[in-house]
Amino acid sequence: MSEQVQNERRIGFLDFTPTEAGPNYGRFVESLRRLQDLAVSTHLPDTDLAAVTARIDEVSDLLEPYTVPEGRSPAGFNRHLPGRGSLLLLPWLFEQVDADGVRARGRFRTFHRGGNDAAHGGTIGLLFDDMLGMIVHAAGHPIARTGYLHVNYRKVTPIDTELVVEGRVERTSGRKIFCTAELRDLDGTVLADCEALMVELLPGQP
Repeated sequence: MSEQVQNERRIGFLDFTPTEAGPNYGRFVESLRRLQDLAVSTHLPDTDLAAVTARIDEVSDLLEPYTVPEGRSPAGFNRHLPGRGSLLLLPWLFEQVDADGVRARGRFRTFHRGGNDAAHGGTIGLLFDDMLGMIVHAAGHPIARTGYLHVNYRKVTPIDTELVVEGRVERTSGRKIFCTAELRDLDGTVLADCEALMVELLPGQP
């Protein structure tokens, strides 16, 4: 890590300028998502694993020379792509991002399976936590971090089924921003919901 980046980290949250994805980036991310799905749903003979792993290592070797510092990759900054182009985030697309709230639509993939074709509970928490940052931003608040996130799991959340998640700011108190969100199926049934506290960062606070 360069001295400049280290110094930036000491004085607060890094000020990122979004990196626009090129026309092939969405296909690149989708190919990697497919690989993730297959990695958790296939059973290769051990004799074939060495050759497959070598091919994956070849691709990693092609990518490594293009490593950039945090905030310089298109990952996470392109709202027109599922999961904003980030493999970490759920591959959902935002339909509404404004002061009234945030709504996104998508599905949990095989990679997110927790058992019996249900989404892993941790991935539902990740979906909500990502939404919180967008909710705070859309409502015009400064950067905030999650103070707490309480998730209620109401029903089994299926994978490979289109769903909708929606959230909003309920109230504020100083630096505290209280938010709620719900995960529903297309019939409107609530599968999970959450209450959360987001806390605005102080100047220079990481």
